[in-house]
Amino acid sequence: MEVALLHFDSQRYRLLAWCIMPNHVHVMVETLNGHGLGAVVASWKQYVARMANRHLKRNGPFWHVDYFDRFIRDEGHHQTALTYIEENPVKAKLVEDKVDWRWSSAWRRLVT
Repeated sequence: MEVALLHFDSQRYRLLAWCIMPNHVHVMVETLNGHGLGAVVASWKQYVARMANRHLKRNGPFWHVDYFDRFIRDEGHHQTALTYIEENPVKAKLVEDKVDWRWSSAWRRLVT
């Protein structure tokens, strides 16, 4: 999933924050001109479904049909949403510190 998220970063969208959890994904993204959110999410889902189904030696639906989105209203909301996304593995008790979750923007900022 991370490969799919990073692939068109700075071309179709700006990837601001993400966290790949065992059974869901959180992403904060700013779409760039000409690239709607629906098309961006569809491309992520199509690529990951194809790769996962290949790996699992299966076919058929992989994701829920729809997705949930929210428009960021202001800087305060932006920071709250970013914190929520990156703290998700801590809240789920998968790690003690957000930077320890390998599949997140918090970890990536630490190592790059």
